[in-house]
Amino acid sequence: MDERTARIALACVTEPGSAGLAERVAELGPAHVLHEVLRGGGGPVGTAAGRIDPEDVPAMLTAMARAGVRVLVPGDTEFPSHLTELPDPPLALWVRGPLDLRVAAMRSVAVVGSRACTPYGERATTAIVDGLVATGWTIVSGGAFGIDAAAHRAALAADGCTVAILACGVDLAYPRAHEALLCRIADLGAVVSELPPGSPPLRHRFLARNRLIAGMARGTLVVEAARRSGALATANRTLDIGRPLMAVPGPVTSMASSGTNRLLHEELARAVCDGEQAAAVLLGSPGAGPVREPSAGGRDGPAPVDLSPEAQRVLDALPSRGGRSVEDVAARSGLPAATALAHLGILELQGHVRRAARGWCRRA
Repeated sequence: MDERTARIALACVTEPGSAGLAERVAELGPAHVLHEVLRGGGGPVGTAAGRIDPEDVPAMLTAMARAGVRVLVPGDTEFPSHLTELPDPPLALWVRGPLDLRVAAMRSVAVVGSRACTPYGERATTAIVDGLVATGWTIVSGGAFGIDAAAHRAALAADGCTVAILACGVDLAYPRAHEALLCRIADLGAVVSELPPGSPPLRHRFLARNRLIAGMARGTLVVEAARRSGALATANRTLDIGRPLMAVPGPVTSMASSGTNRLLHEELARAVCDGEQAAAVLLGSPGAGPVREPSAGGRDGPAPVDLSPEAQRVLDALPSRGGRSVEDVAARSGLPAATALAHLGILELQGHVRRAARGWCRRA
């Protein structure tokens, strides 16, 4: 394989944000690392549903081109160069839509927030996005319910540019209720993913997607987020790479704004109330210090802080009730079954998981 095809093939058999993978590719080259991965000698081997056999990559590229999907790799003219500032930059990006991604990303802002947003959050999002679009800013978000959807719709309504970054393949609509919205974004802007076509939206891929949202934009605006909102993970990544972080103040009585208000209280984000203030921060203010990572465990309780990325993916693949087989855990975590089983054993010894009647589950 040539280097470009090998890089795309490697992106097809590994998970986005795999620790140390980018450094190994830079050191040895994508073809060498691909060979290591395929023989099980290095890097995580992707076994989740929707992965593509490396030998099928040329045919996949041809089929995607016919469907209006292009693949970008570092060094391509359209690849946003500032994505390389991420500690684990993407190997490749699948893009659907006419927007030039590099040009759009040069003057872009990520707008994120709670899926269960309030009318206040929607109104604030629309007002701020209107002001940003009027001065030529591209709106980047994740296509999810709540603030994400409000940001995309506001940008489209104002005839602005918007980019949706997905935790699944660009040929899939997630959530399904946003199929029409994502199609409209693909018609006028860009739908982007690190994952090859057919890849399903597994839980750990949303965390990887959040880091890509932070890396794509020149700064991040959190409109409305509870204390354990996934939007705070994007805030964390934004500060990790030294980009400006902004937050919209919310009512002190609103749980939906408890996370954004905490960011402001701890002086981790700049308060903004309109597009003009947000643009001023993006153009002239550095990011603040690090923000505490929110729990990856969601409603099931705080995630342990001493786990490796692979072990965390295994834990994220487990339910709180019922149980899952080792094979199901492996598919959901994107790891080989033997690796998933080894992590399950260690997690059991640490008291994080237990064997249930119907498989493995989290320990309460």
